[in-house]
Amino acid sequence: FSTTIPKMLVNIQRQSQTIPYGGCLVQMHFFMTFGALDDFLLGVMAYDRYVAICRPLHYSTLMRPLVCVLLLVACWLLTNLAALLHTLLMARLSFCAGNNIHHFFCDVVPLLQLSCSDTSTNQVALFTVGSMILTGPLSLIILSYAHIISTILRVPSASGRQKAFSTCGSHLTVVFLFYGTAIVVYLCPHSSHSGDKDRVAAVLYTVVTPLL
Repeated sequence: FSTTIPKMLVNIQRQSQTIPYGGCLVQMHFFMTFGALDDFLLGVMAYDRYVAICRPLHYSTLMRPLVCVLLLVACWLLTNLAALLHTLLMARLSFCAGNNIHHFFCDVVPLLQLSCSDTSTNQVALFTVGSMILTGPLSLIILSYAHIISTILRVPSASGRQKAFSTCGSHLTVVFLFYGTAIVVYLCPHSSHSGDKDRVAAVLYTVVTPLL
């Protein structure tokens, strides 16, 4: 959100839609860093809910401040390394004529479509790293909510079950929106991408999801 919206607002105000190549790479790097960081934090939030609902007596031990700091540092390092890999791979490509990005901001997929170099290495890296970044936290989310649902269903009172489910509703909404759009944009075959579909997906995971 903070890496794309300010530049979009400046472009609207100045009625200019240009960005230098270096600025484009910087925007892409930080967008991928914070996007992947959101991904990991959604997994950590699911684990936090699992501990709070399924193991409440151990919450203060399992989620003590040191553990939270270590999780945050690990997420930050992993996402920065992944973004740096894509940025370096993008910097080695050549861009010929017609450098009009058919997107709201500098993202990997529209930039790859503009390159006149061989982008096979970039596409393999995008799919491989993207799969690991998406499926790792998503697996943690699925496992956490499987235990959460199992625990909630054993709660005897209906009001207790409703209260427990309500605490997870907003998180699950963000999870569905984030992962649904991210999988469509980053893991679908390169040939299946269309500008309109990618732009709609981009609005969902850059504007709508952070607001939730």
